[in-house]
Amino acid sequence: MMKLDEFAQDRIYKAMDHGGHLCCMASEESAELIAIPPQFPTGRYVLMFDPLDGSSNIDANVSIGTIFAIHRRKTAHGPGTLEDALQVGNNLVCAGYVLYGPSTVLVYSTASGVAGFTLDPSIGEFCLSHEEIRMPERSKYYSANEGNRAYWGEADRKFIDHLKTPDKDSGRPYSSRYIGTLVSDFHRNLLAGGVFLYPSDRKDPKKPQGKLRLLYEAAPLAYIAEQAGGAATDGKHRILDLQPKGLHDRTPLCIGPKADVALYEKFVRENGG
Repeated sequence: MMKLDEFAQDRIYKAMDHGGHLCCMASEESAELIAIPPQFPTGRYVLMFDPLDGSSNIDANVSIGTIFAIHRRKTAHGPGTLEDALQVGNNLVCAGYVLYGPSTVLVYSTASGVAGFTLDPSIGEFCLSHEEIRMPERSKYYSANEGNRAYWGEADRKFIDHLKTPDKDSGRPYSSRYIGTLVSDFHRNLLAGGVFLYPSDRKDPKKPQGKLRLLYEAAPLAYIAEQAGGAATDGKHRILDLQPKGLHDRTPLCIGPKADVALYEKFVRENGG
């Protein structure tokens, strides 16, 4: 039997390979660039996607999702190339995600704000349910896998400790909310106000930049966060400014309201992150 994440990959590929809009695709589940079959026309765009974010949570019936991003191609015509796929997030023309939970929700942006649509199963259509989504200016929550704390840098530990320290004027302490599915944690924080942190860690020497992939996770959600009034950083650089060198580059990620993200960058500067 095909695993659900493999099934999702196959379904998305077969739905998008023949429409004539794409010159190529790239997926978190595929080691190489995904070509458009030669019998179908190619188009102006590149689709990047994580077919099933949070797939390790499937057996526990925890909310999971699909993350996607779209670039205009760089090359003039013909099959897409790595040049078309390896673009900075600033070049995105669209990004979004679908969250599969108690309801199925589509959230996306085309550089004119962020909107959310909820699937109405009775008619088989997504209906506008969240118009002009804006990320709250102040967080109430923080989302981080504190089980990895021993492998974090000093700046990361101090930042989370700061958020947990009571301060009446700033609204601290923040409450901990961590689902373990990036898209689910991000969606809750987008609506309710929260900052998400997944830093680099020393647990896995093969992943010195952390767990999250730039092209399929960090950049699309950073695009949405900024369109909703928030921000995203790797601690030193704006996520949307990062130039990918490979299809599966990884990056630390702090994403949420601008003030929280700026505060994290301050902790990184002051603590040698």
